[in-house]
Amino acid sequence: MALFLNELHERVVQWQGVLAQQTYLWQQGKWIAGQLPATGGWLVLLAEQLNKQAFVSSLQVLDEAGVNAELCKVETVAARELAVLRLSSWSPALKAALQQQATGWDVACVPELPSSNQPGLVLMDMDSTAIQIECIDEIAALAGVGEEVAAVTRAAMEGALPFSESLRRRVAALAGADASIIDAVIDRMPLMPGLTELVTGLKAMGWKVAIASGGFVPFARHLQHQLGLDAVFANTLEIVDGKLTGRVLGDIVDAEAKARILETLAQQHGMALSQTVAIGDGANDLHMLAKAGLGVALHAKPLVQEQAPVCLNQLSLEGVLGLLRAR
Repeated sequence: MALFLNELHERVVQWQGVLAQQTYLWQQGKWIAGQLPATGGWLVLLAEQLNKQAFVSSLQVLDEAGVNAELCKVETVAARELAVLRLSSWSPALKAALQQQATGWDVACVPELPSSNQPGLVLMDMDSTAIQIECIDEIAALAGVGEEVAAVTRAAMEGALPFSESLRRRVAALAGADASIIDAVIDRMPLMPGLTELVTGLKAMGWKVAIASGGFVPFARHLQHQLGLDAVFANTLEIVDGKLTGRVLGDIVDAEAKARILETLAQQHGMALSQTVAIGDGANDLHMLAKAGLGVALHAKPLVQEQAPVCLNQLSLEGVLGLLRAR
């Protein structure tokens, strides 16, 4: 039995009935009943509403690359729609071509996906990832040095400055500010869309979830208490007599530290790195994204978009839950 794209509903989620009894293999312009003999990679298409055009564009890329695909399932996760395909082969060039076509949907083209049926770990950045702000920029604005600090933050996230140097420079600008502004920022700290759904979904799967942040401990601990996170790692601002001194205490949580934290947590919980997911948006997240079994860039800076294994640009953190439910 063959299926033709022009016979299928415009909304991909409506294909569920067609797939209920049979899997289909894409060959020579149509779906035929069958399965791939082996998995060479995975392709996940995600959108708020996933339409057939995402398939048409993606299948054209697969055809040009000589890659066959088995349509495994379509489903709705956290009110977002996704489709999962097993691929006969994977390459960085294929991933890049599929991403270039993804104008109204998100795409993950990876050699392997973590399994939601096994224990796993998600480690995420905090500022502009778990929350919608850069906390140090908000502190600086209240301290009257907002523009100066924000410019350094942008340079660091884009990879133009070493992170540790940029952090020390920004913190030094805060010397003498009243420490109460930390609580003022916490009181109005907006969560990233999809964060609550992601954490709830991870807990239901029995996964661990933690934060490794180049930001600061009070904000990370607030999130830990609010969401029940398993662990948080961040930097400590020195405070003397109720004032910020402009110094950071201890080792800085930089790019290398984030990657080490991922590896250490996986070892502590007896998990293979293939069962880890890292999420971030800045250049200081790239080592962590590369080391994880699945590295996801969330609305990321251009440098990170170029290098990250997966980029989510349409969806937010709920898209990560979709990727974990894909396999």
